[in-house]
Amino acid sequence: MTERTLILGIGNVLWADEGFGVRCVERMASAWSLPDTITLLDGGTQGLYLLPFLEEADNLIVFDAVDYDLHAGTMKIVEGDEVPAFLGAKKMSLHQTGFQEVIATANLMGYCPARLVLIGCQPAELEDYGGGLRDVVAAQIDPAIDIALGKLSEWGIIASPGRSDDGLVPDRAISREAYEAGRPSEDSACRTGDARFFPAEA
Repeated sequence: MTERTLILGIGNVLWADEGFGVRCVERMASAWSLPDTITLLDGGTQGLYLLPFLEEADNLIVFDAVDYDLHAGTMKIVEGDEVPAFLGAKKMSLHQTGFQEVIATANLMGYCPARLVLIGCQPAELEDYGGGLRDVVAAQIDPAIDIALGKLSEWGIIASPGRSDDGLVPDRAISREAYEAGRPSEDSACRTGDARFFPAEA
C-alpha cells in the first residue's frame, strides 16, 4: 500500500510570527511539485477538526512557531514521541494545546501517523495583531522547507521544483504577499487597541 504523507502548517497568520507554519506550506505549494500521495494543509488553529487528516496519514510533518527559549529565528527539529511534549512545553497560544490534543486523540484511537516530525522556529514577535512575519523568522521559511524535503527524501519521496495542489493552503486573498502588502501603516491604523480608550498623556 502506498504511504500517504500530511505536511501541516499550524498557527494564526493574524499574529505576526504565529503564522510561520502556515506560510511554510503556502510557500511549499507554490515552489515544489509533490507526488499526489502528499497533502499540504493549512491547519490554522483548527484543533480536533484535523483528526480526519491524521487518520489518513502514515507520515506527518508539522511546521510551527515554537517557543524553545532560543534566539529568534532559531530552528529546532523534533521527531517521534517528543513532538507532543515540545508542542506543550511552553504554549504560546491555544492552537498548540489543540494540536497536542489532536495527537493524543489520534494515538488513543490507534491512527496516529507512524512518523512524526516537527520543524519549529523560534518567533521574534507574537503581540502584533495584523502583523506579518518578522524578517528573522521569514528568512527560515525556505530552510525549513529544505529540512522537510530532506525528510521526504529519506522516506523515498522525491519532490521537484514546480507547483503543488494549493486547494488546502491559504487563499490568495490572504497569501503572505497580499496580506502584508495590504496592511495599513501605523499612522493610519491603530495596531494595539482603540485609541479612544488609551489614557491621555500627562
